[in-house]
Amino acid sequence: MCLFVLRGESGLMPAATTVVTSTDTSTPLVTARRRGVDWRVKFAALSLIWGFSFLFMKVGNRGFAPLQVTLGRLVAGTAVLLVALAVKRQPLPRGMGLWVRLAVAGFLLNALPFALFAYSEERIPSQLAGICNATSPLWGMALSVVALTEDRPTRRRVAGLGLGFLGVLTVLGAWQGFRGVDPLGAAMALAASLSYPVGWIWVRRTLAGRTESHLTLTSGQLLLAAAQLAVVTGFGTHLPGSFELAPTLSVLALGVLGTGLAFLLQYGLVAEVGPTTAQTVTYLTPLVATVAGVTVLGEALHWNTLVGAVIVLLGAALVQRGS
Repeated sequence: MCLFVLRGESGLMPAATTVVTSTDTSTPLVTARRRGVDWRVKFAALSLIWGFSFLFMKVGNRGFAPLQVTLGRLVAGTAVLLVALAVKRQPLPRGMGLWVRLAVAGFLLNALPFALFAYSEERIPSQLAGICNATSPLWGMALSVVALTEDRPTRRRVAGLGLGFLGVLTVLGAWQGFRGVDPLGAAMALAASLSYPVGWIWVRRTLAGRTESHLTLTSGQLLLAAAQLAVVTGFGTHLPGSFELAPTLSVLALGVLGTGLAFLLQYGLVAEVGPTTAQTVTYLTPLVATVAGVTVLGEALHWNTLVGAVIVLLGAALVQRGS
């Protein structure tokens, strides 16, 4: 659940993380403003969808193995994009070289982080997974300094990085020896958040500037991610004995809404108001995840979780606005 928009510099956000090229973000601007749903409605819908995605994963885990939750999510999300591709009469990607690069992107931006988040939520509350997801901009800033020599840190971004990771330690209760937090679950959620910027760096190096549409590239990316999960899930899990209603609906919602529809909303939003405004969804997603976890799932809310989440978001804001 992270959006990476190439605009010379990266705009970072989380849901169906997708390949974005540097083209065709300006021409839809006028059309989007003349027709369709107001951008504020899209913004609110995207915040709710991405925030509730962590709840959907938690409920899905009650009836299915984490790999099955992830596979169902990717299959349903891919189906939505393929329908959109057919409606718009756009082709799938072409060329073996492009498919190979999309396979790597699909693994780093979809298959791996989605699976890690699903596994993490067997051990930690959904609200904590949502907060860990918000650390992606922090990881992205740290990695870009190492991997992208043209991307130099500013004092504000370094301060944001330090502040953000201080927030992570606060959320995890470092001063009390991380008591009450499953370390493996938290590590998996943080690793999932780290996978997004690693994938973004791959995209920036290998796919930026291509002429194919966002929808074409992302449909191919999700299709390959689903294929990867199908192989792993086939060997690593058994067929579920039953399909309970709540877990099944949660997995479908996670795929149709949190992956497929979220992609269509996010790029409509970027085209209409630009990546700078669109990326502020980052700050609402963990808040929605926390409210959903506490009110719907009955998860406990500790003071350090709330304070740490605010610190993480402040750090992410400094990193994103300090470039």
